Amino acid sequence: AARILDLATVTAHALAALAALLRELAGRPDTCVLRGAIRDQTRARGVRRLLHPDPATGEAPTLAEAPRAWLALDLDGLPLPAGADPRDLHLCGDVARAALPVAFHDAACIVAATAGHGFKDGARLRLWFLLSRALSGAECKRWLREAPVDLSVFGAAQPIYTAAPLFRGMADPLPVRLVTLDGAARVLPPCPAALAPPARRTPRAPDPVVQNGPGAGCYAARALARAYAAVAAAPLNARHRTAVAEGWGLARLVARGLLSAEDVARAL
Repeated sequence: AARILDLATVTAHALAALAALLRELAGRPDTCVLRGAIRDQTRARGVRRLLHPDPATGEAPTLAEAPRAWLALDLDGLPLPAGADPRDLHLCGDVARAALPVAFHDAACIVAATAGHGFKDGARLRLWFLLSRALSGAECKRWLREAPVDLSVFGAAQPIYTAAPLFRGMADPLPVRLVTLDGAARVLPPCPAALAPPARRTPRAPDPVVQNGPGAGCYAARALARAYAAVAAAPLNARHRTAVAEGWGLARLVARGLLSAEDVARAL
């Protein structure tokens, strides 16, 4: 719940280095992990974690979206096999990894028990993976939207708490809180095209309206619809002259009382 933070960047080139960092952070209850990048290194101490300007105070953002080649996946309450011992993090981690998309099944990962693991039902774990290419938070959400994971951790300013829980009047029931599962060094995510945002649909143009009355004849209605379609399909640099040409053609129908000038103006 800290409001003011000191921001720093740490680089881990291999899973072993990331595991060593997480073991160190397990004893640091004053520290969390963020996906975002520091916007300005001169404004990294005593700052808020802002992704956008604060409209109330005018404070400038301190974090920016950044693609990352690491992934933290929170699985909360995942059912365990009957008789499974929650203290066996290797077994729990295998179950959790198997619940993820196929790309993760044979990949090495770090399994960290979160505070509720062993106290509440099911596996409550965070699995850390390295990726073969960096992904944005939005790409992670699109990729894993059907997986049993918490998508909120993909936010650039979302804290990922890494400290081990503190126990008062009792010992930690887990002998270890962090283990590593063997496998391929990095996970191969889907290709960029597969994780691209969906293309925006072009809104369908409304059909031209021909009001009831003298101008509502079938021939006139078809002529108005054809003119409307011709103008709508014309390139931008030809739309004006197309509208003028179609307007002159429809003017003859207006003169004969088959269309009203209002209908033509509305359509064109």
